[in-house]
Amino acid sequence: MADEDHLVETSVLPVGRHHAHPISVEKNEIDHLGHVNNAAYLTWVQDAVVAHWERFASKEAVRDHLWVALKHEITYRRPAFLGDGITAESIVEQLVGARAFFTTLIKRGDELLVEVKSSWCCIDAVTHRPVRLARTIAARFLPVSAA
Repeated sequence: MADEDHLVETSVLPVGRHHAHPISVEKNEIDHLGHVNNAAYLTWVQDAVVAHWERFASKEAVRDHLWVALKHEITYRRPAFLGDGITAESIVEQLVGARAFFTTLIKRGDELLVEVKSSWCCIDAVTHRPVRLARTIAARFLPVSAA
């Protein structure tokens, strides 16, 4: 299977399902091999997913809910370097109970560098206990039938 065969076509997704998050590669993210350290990608994924949530959720939902990562599966395809213009494209794949499943594509232009499949748990901002998203909130990210 070619690399492109499993990628999500982001141009046809509902508006709240897809978010493009710009990234600036910083000097402290460069490792001894001269490219971005693997740990930086996890930070970028977290930043992209949180920015995605903050962009499309209501102010009240952002205030009342937090997200914690449960799992990341990372496929490294090409390295990133200092000065690269990088974008993390986060895509909501599924919402199930208190969990959300994202694909994040880290790209340099149209070139795919890293693909991350991740799962997240929505928690109440006060109690820190898992909480389901209300259907009206979920509908901002996925069609109601898929949420």
